[in-house]
Amino acid sequence: MSLKDQITEDMKNAMRAKDAPRLLTIRGLLAACKQREVDERIVLDDAAIVSIIDKLIKQRKDSIAQFSSAGRTDLVDKETAELQVLDGYLPQRLSAEEITAQVQAIVAETGATGPGDMGKVMAAVKTKLAGKADMGLVSAAVKQALAR
Repeated sequence: MSLKDQITEDMKNAMRAKDAPRLLTIRGLLAACKQREVDERIVLDDAAIVSIIDKLIKQRKDSIAQFSSAGRTDLVDKETAELQVLDGYLPQRLSAEEITAQVQAIVAETGATGPGDMGKVMAAVKTKLAGKADMGLVSAAVKQALAR
């Protein structure tokens, strides 16, 4: 079963269970997928859907930070619940140690020597680790590897 089919099935189950917050989150995810399909005139594969989920998770994390600093615990709770629903669709992520090892291998492979090569390394890392790792952690690992 493809990821999109799984999300659609989960939407139906949320409707049956009358789970409004989960349903709202899943519908938002499906709308984002449909929007990209219409805009680019393509059919999304699982990797493209994972990238959309990553983007939505990043938005939720940013919102949680903003709402926390503003003292809006009600909105923090709502965004956290949405984050948990979206997080359930992501594949198992790499650990920090695995990310560091992969980044060091890519740095050696590309021959990068310093912070000036960050763009070259990040391009190679994105193709290899997209959907498998949190890109914020990957970016930090690249900066650390190039600082040596």
